[in-house]
Amino acid sequence: MSHKPQIRIPATYLRGGTSKGVFFRLDDLPESAQQAGAARDALLLRVIGSPDPYGKQIDGMGGATSSTSKTVIVSKSSRADHDVDYLFGQVSIDQAFVDWSGNCGNLSAAVGPFAIAGGLVDPARVPRDGIAIVRIWQANIGKTIIAHVPMTDGTVQETGDFELDGVTFPAAEVQLEFMDPAAEEEGAGGAMFPTGKLVDELDVPGVGTLKATMINAGIPTIFVEASAIGYTGTELQDAINGDAKALARFETIRAHGALRMGLIKSLDEIVTRQHTPKVAFVAPPADYVASSGKAVAAGDIDLLVRAMSMGKLHHAMMGTAAVAIGTAAAIPGTLVNLAAGGGERQAVRFGHPSGTLRVGAEAVLVDGNWAVTKAIMSRSARVLMEGWVRVPGGSF
Repeated sequence: MSHKPQIRIPATYLRGGTSKGVFFRLDDLPESAQQAGAARDALLLRVIGSPDPYGKQIDGMGGATSSTSKTVIVSKSSRADHDVDYLFGQVSIDQAFVDWSGNCGNLSAAVGPFAIAGGLVDPARVPRDGIAIVRIWQANIGKTIIAHVPMTDGTVQETGDFELDGVTFPAAEVQLEFMDPAAEEEGAGGAMFPTGKLVDELDVPGVGTLKATMINAGIPTIFVEASAIGYTGTELQDAINGDAKALARFETIRAHGALRMGLIKSLDEIVTRQHTPKVAFVAPPADYVASSGKAVAAGDIDLLVRAMSMGKLHHAMMGTAAVAIGTAAAIPGTLVNLAAGGGERQAVRFGHPSGTLRVGAEAVLVDGNWAVTKAIMSRSARVLMEGWVRVPGGSF
């Protein structure tokens, strides 16, 4: 019986923020996968180990969660004012598709380090010691990210004492600036608030009429009040992810919100758009114990936020959703801003299942419309493994 040998593809497995993913340089991919299309999607699915009806991704690099079923493709930028182009693919765990509809804010922290180490950034722009400024074009959403990458003795500094809740060990801090983060989503006309309102009445069959702030910033996100859906905002993963009815309810909210935001034209389209939009629920500060056992005091945070990702409650907070939180918090009158106490603010510290996170945003009112020039947060990144990933021949 004839068989095809495995194919070796240069790849790096990195942690960025509270996510992990397989990173590729575009030129290292097989020729058929260097362009968007079925071959690229099939390759990435096989790399990660999807679709897996068992939901474990045992035969691939994925970790069977939304935070670990991720792929990244990086190339030198064709834009004169950028260093690299960055494309993110969220790989479905149990279905045969890759969602290209949004960015991963956590893995954004690893793009600059990967690009420098991979020779994709002009050496003249990289100091031997200090901070390298990497200008990243986020190709999924057409936005600029500025990464501040620490350098020591001519190499990317990965170790350090920066601690990030949701990540067990400290590492070097990578500051990210998400420039003009309002997402220009098709159907939304590039508006930060696609419905034109800071707070909407969202009718959700079987759930009721919910107040909702629907925003395109970092990633399209639907914010609702925790109390309106029977929660306190202090929940951890086990309180929701084992509740099939709750997960179905969140998916119904997400579908109707996506329709209202103009991201889909009919409700049945939501099944092929798992990555966006996100659904999050907010509440005023309260004491709780994080998943690590760490006590979080109400006085140490401005508000509570819990967010759903790929159909499950996220164990911490997606980086792009953090951008949406920071942006919405900076705009008086949104549900996020009101949960944080209202008024004008340039930064918030919010509580999530793994602890706390601070994110800043600069919001201005221009001709009656809100605009955000940038959102800022810190993450860390580290190479976990580098070499080659193998995929069976004929699988793409």
